[in-house]
Amino acid sequence: MAASKLQALWNHPAGPKTIHFWAPTFKWGISIANIADFSKPPEKLSYPQQIAVTATGVIWSRYSTVITPKNWNLFSVNIAMAGTGIYQLTRKIQHDYFSKEEVAAAKE
Repeated sequence: MAASKLQALWNHPAGPKTIHFWAPTFKWGISIANIADFSKPPEKLSYPQQIAVTATGVIWSRYSTVITPKNWNLFSVNIAMAGTGIYQLTRKIQHDYFSKEEVAAAKE
């Protein structure tokens, strides 16, 4: 049974024999880099970069669900991009626009 599932993945129109598989796979590098930046101080984060990562994630997540064949690799990488971008934007906005007292009060 595992062999038939592997064969189905191999022959899928968005499988490893196509660019539709490899482009999203390499795009995971952006999400991984954004996760690595979680330890970066918020003042060093860039609004334009994080807005671009978030917007790309949201737009392409939607696109990946309406194309034929469905490309779940593309969907998952873009959900990850949107999530990491939103998290980084939240960190940056909290740092730039809220005092430490306001942030502490909001968490309580």
